[in-house]
Amino acid sequence: MIEDRATRSGAHGHAGGRRGVVVLDRDGTINVERHYLADPAQVELIAGAAEGLRRLRDLGLELIVVTNQSGVGRGYFSANTLVAIHARLVECLTAEGVELAGIYVCPHVPAAGCRCRKPGPELLEQAARERGFDPRAAFVIGDKASDVEMGRRAGSTTLLVRTGYGAEVAGAGDVTADYVVEDLREAARVIEGLIGPDEAIGAVVQRSTRNGT
Repeated sequence: MIEDRATRSGAHGHAGGRRGVVVLDRDGTINVERHYLADPAQVELIAGAAEGLRRLRDLGLELIVVTNQSGVGRGYFSANTLVAIHARLVECLTAEGVELAGIYVCPHVPAAGCRCRKPGPELLEQAARERGFDPRAAFVIGDKASDVEMGRRAGSTTLLVRTGYGAEVAGAGDVTADYVVEDLREAARVIEGLIGPDEAIGAVVQRSTRNGT
């Protein structure tokens, strides 16, 4: 079931011909949540994730991952291991016909006070500069409050999936994602509906004022 927490203006305009972008969390959104995933062999795609990502690809959307990986900063695994984990993730996705345009990582612990850790929008904004898209035209999908907050700070349209920690986060009722969906398959259907079959990919979804804000 889709939980729609936003009132849309329905305005979808061209965005300078640039491609639309979906910014995704990693653990609990694309691959199965492991507490501090530290072994490439444990990378496992969530059921239906590849299907949803393929649908987003078919809509002409670029797929970018933005992930907090404080396990590096905590010494639980090395930067080289993280590279191997991402190589395995890419391998799994490629086998399913899915290509990522980039993976952006914050390796720091929360106490480091860095700017790149979600919910800060620094990595999303870096991706926007490097890939040439407007964050306000992007869709942000994740299973944690930090994912939603990152998207909100950047002006993106936010979707909370109930996979990973998402069901718990949604149940707490204190996260104001624009949409709460079951998984990436449902997220893709929502985004397809927002874009519209006859609209240019990369359209800016106008954010309207939420009730009570």
